[in-house]
Amino acid sequence: MIYKEILGDDFNKLHPKLQERYSITMDCPFHGKGIMLHISNGKRWLKSFLRLAVRWKFLFPEEGSNIPFTIRNTSKQLANGDQEIYWERSFHFQHVTRHFNAFMTIDPEQRIVKDYLGEPNLFYSDLTFLVASNGELHIQSGAQRILLGKWEVPIPRLLEGKVMVKEGYDDVNGLYTIHVDIRNPMLGRLMAYDGRFKQEDR
Repeated sequence: MIYKEILGDDFNKLHPKLQERYSITMDCPFHGKGIMLHISNGKRWLKSFLRLAVRWKFLFPEEGSNIPFTIRNTSKQLANGDQEIYWERSFHFQHVTRHFNAFMTIDPEQRIVKDYLGEPNLFYSDLTFLVASNGELHIQSGAQRILLGKWEVPIPRLLEGKVMVKEGYDDVNGLYTIHVDIRNPMLGRLMAYDGRFKQEDR
């Protein structure tokens, strides 16, 4: 369980339902289904980039409210012995389904999650996982690179898309909560979404 390994003792400070959510193994995937209350993008001229990113199942130009959403987290063991978590996030707009997929492993020495975004991989980002005092999981991005075949080119800080994720659990309604905000230091918001979902039977 890579997330338990990276968080160490702090894993037990997560809300119990988040502990279940992030205890992903090859025999224990996570499937969720819910609604994105809001999905928004940034400046209008960024739409061309977002339309291009669709090819890699990365970002997308659509926006809206109350968008059906599914998430699947599955695990496999790589040839080098590392555990990899595959993230399949699907947003079901009225006329099209968009995806935001990623592959995660960990660097236990640096205590970071290694996030390869897109399918095939287009971007790479370091991720830091933190447990908030209320039991939420907070995720922050670090150094980023663009992937060009076998080449990984560092992205200057001013061009990075800084990511902040907050994931929690609503005990009253029995739903997982998710808030994602992706911003650039110069351009402002690139994408944001806020949603609720429940676990489906495996």
